[in-house]
Amino acid sequence: MTTETLHDLRGDQPRFQGLEAGHRACQGCGQALAARLTLEAAGPDVVLANATGCLEVFTTAWPDSAWRVPWLHSLFANAASVAAGMEAALKMQGRDVKVIALAGDGGTFDIGFQALSGMLERGHNVLFVCYDNEGYMNTGVQRSSSTPHAAATTTSPAGVARIGKRHLKKDILSIVAAHHIPYAATASVAYPTDLRKKVRRAIQVDGPSFLQVHAPCPLGWGHGGELSIEVARLAVQTGLFPLIELERDVLIGAMPIRRVRGIKDYLRPQGRFRHLFADDPRAREELAHLQALADHNIEVYGLRGDRPDTLDSEGADTVHRGGRHFA
Repeated sequence: MTTETLHDLRGDQPRFQGLEAGHRACQGCGQALAARLTLEAAGPDVVLANATGCLEVFTTAWPDSAWRVPWLHSLFANAASVAAGMEAALKMQGRDVKVIALAGDGGTFDIGFQALSGMLERGHNVLFVCYDNEGYMNTGVQRSSSTPHAAATTTSPAGVARIGKRHLKKDILSIVAAHHIPYAATASVAYPTDLRKKVRRAIQVDGPSFLQVHAPCPLGWGHGGELSIEVARLAVQTGLFPLIELERDVLIGAMPIRRVRGIKDYLRPQGRFRHLFADDPRAREELAHLQALADHNIEVYGLRGDRPDTLDSEGADTVHRGGRHFA
């Protein structure tokens, strides 16, 4: 390795890594990458409250920890309440340290929603980050209210009675934004620069902020670990997972889609949607429903780009195999 090459490699490394290598996440885990990107952007002057779930389990198997910042494990239901208490204590001590609550969709959309709503309503200076892998992956791939319509899980199997989950994915961002908080946004592990930018914006906010990060789970979604980034990118490019920003419940930004992809491009690599490609009229109906949902997002948020843009879904910084970032 030449000196020049070594210099380039060092230059590519982030200045700070709050989540260290050596954790026990599955290969291709979107949640592990999302947590690493979040802490890179947040920096060392933070404290974390982490709900029970995959992230807590694979980063803190006793007696080890992969965290390089103060970290506190909470119950499944109360990460937001614990974070609020930490924020109040730090404020009483006169310490200007940002508190970040971390949870999956189970600890955000479902079990932890009451605590999250209370924390937002009271105005605590906390960033709540939801790593959305669309199911209870840690306990056996059960459906959550974040699981997409028609997806198959162990508690919403595709069969004779029904063809996957019957219900729509909960629009958690709109519900959170209805609390009129200063900042709420969606992000994806496929677009690291966009994710980091939104973390930094949320950190600067005086008051509660919320970030929903789409994080593929190879085990639960039924795709190879090497496809995690590609699958995450397709969720954005089809319009199923729009990347948007809200301030006080007002849309202030959205990543344009330069080349809108059909919904089948996103669904086909995933085992949880395999039944939708069977020769079955119910499958064709559900495919049409999902395409309509994606089309609705594109229209509502004005996602269709009218010209090439360095910050659109094709031009924005993304991740390719090997871990290096490309513009």
